This record gives sequence, structure tokens and C-alpha cells, in this order.
Amino acid sequence: MIMDILSDTAADSFRLLPFLFFTYLLMELLEHRTGEKVLSRIRASGKFGPVLGGMLGIVPQCGFSAAASSLYAGRVITVGTLLAVYLSTSDEMLPVLISRAVPLRSIVYILVIKALIAVISGLLAGAVYTGVLKRKEKEINIHVVCEEEQCHCEDGILVSAIKHTLRIFAYIFLLSLAMNVAVEVFGMETIAGLFSGVPVPGEMIAALIGLIPNCASSVIITELYLGGAISAGAMISGLLVNAGVGIPVLFRLNRDLKQNMGIVAALYGIGVFWGVILELSGITF
Repeated sequence: MIMDILSDTAADSFRLLPFLFFTYLLMELLEHRTGEKVLSRIRASGKFGPVLGGMLGIVPQCGFSAAASSLYAGRVITVGTLLAVYLSTSDEMLPVLISRAVPLRSIVYILVIKALIAVISGLLAGAVYTGVLKRKEKEINIHVVCEEEQCHCEDGILVSAIKHTLRIFAYIFLLSLAMNVAVEVFGMETIAGLFSGVPVPGEMIAALIGLIPNCASSVIITELYLGGAISAGAMISGLLVNAGVGIPVLFRLNRDLKQNMGIVAALYGIGVFWGVILELSGITF
């Protein structure tokens, strides 16, 4: 059992390495080779970032959410873009749907709906953050990752990128190992059952399960829907908030704990809201 857990954890974690490495390589390049004027232009164009983030996030790879968290910690992307990526990604949903021979039309329908919700919600979240709450997006501060990791970045772009990648990889590996041990010992059904006695709608319960930073949560939510145990609205709620390791990486690198909690709360609220909307509309896949 121990070998199986280590094997699964290693497989899940090593998939993230390319995304983490290229993310930190990009951040190092921006920090060392890009002038303030260019950085300002990047941030200025970030208002439309949720469109790109929502579209890229539907690719079945949780590395996007981890990369987005790192970029947000350095303020390369906006909070709206971060939420768009979180909302559109959903770890193992697509492989499960394909393996269960779900009709292609239904799969495309689910992906399109998730992408649309992510783009719309990301744009609205950005507008509310700056327009209603009167919060100002902080200036790009890419070297905050170096400061948070307490490392020295004088060794060149490539070496620094490798250092950051390995540090975050180790953090993700240990977290994934702990989650996989819990799933193996207790079972995801048992963990999910902890929420079943809470007197709240299915969308809220599914969203709580979806917040668990492990690919098993997206698998169980998808399987529960395919087995008829939960509704389409509940499935969408759970998968919308299922940002994988993106949230733990956000808490690891972003210093503002209050802001991190607010982002998670917004993610949860958006997921539940859209799940209820789909449920009331009678949409099925």
C-alpha cells in the first residue's frame, strides 16, 4: 500500500514539473530582462486575462492552477485571471468522462459551460474587486517569490528557476502524499460523507468536497454524477471550485492571508451560485 501511495503521489507531482519550471523561468525572465515600462503594459492588458485563463484552464492539467497561483503571487496576473483559471480547471474530470464513454457532445457541453462560467466570473470578479470594493491591484513584484522562499537569486535565470521549481515541487509532493494517505486509509467516500450530514443543498456539499486539493475529489464528484448520486448542478459546483494544488500554492507564496481567504471564499461562492443556477434551469449533460 505504501509503495502504491508513493507511486501515485510521484505520478501526480511529476506531472506538474514542466508547468512549474516554465512558470518560474518566465518570472525570472520578466524580473531580469524586462523593463518597468513593459511590465506596466503587461499588467494593463491583464484586465482581459480572465478570457485567456478561462480558456486555458479547461485543459486537463492541474499544473495551470499552480502556475497561476505563482504568477498571482508575483502580481503578474490579476485576481480575476486567477479565479478564471481556478474555475475552469478540474483535474481528472475529463479523463474520467472519456474513460466512462460519455458522449462527446456531453463532454464538450460541460467544458464549454465551465469555460464560459470561468470567463464571465473572472471578468466580473475583477470588476467588483477594483470597481465596487475599490481595491487596487498591487504592482508587479516578481521577486516576492524569492523573498518568500528565502533563497538567493543571484545564480542566473536558469538556476534560480530550477531552485524555485524544486522548492514548490517538494511542498506539493508532501501535501499530495498526506492527502493520498488520508484517501487510502479512510476512502474518499468516507471523507465526502463527513459533509453529507450538513443540512445544506447538494451544491454546497459538492463544493466543499471540490475544495479538497487532491485529484481524487474531482474523480469522486464526476463518478457520483455519472452514477446518478448527485445532480448536474452539484457536479458543476464541485468541479468549478476544484482548483487542485493551486490553492495550497497560493497560501504558500502569497503573503496576504486575508486576501487568500477572500479568494477561496469567492471561489466557493461562485461555484455554489452557478451550480444552483444550472440546477434551477434544469440543465443536464
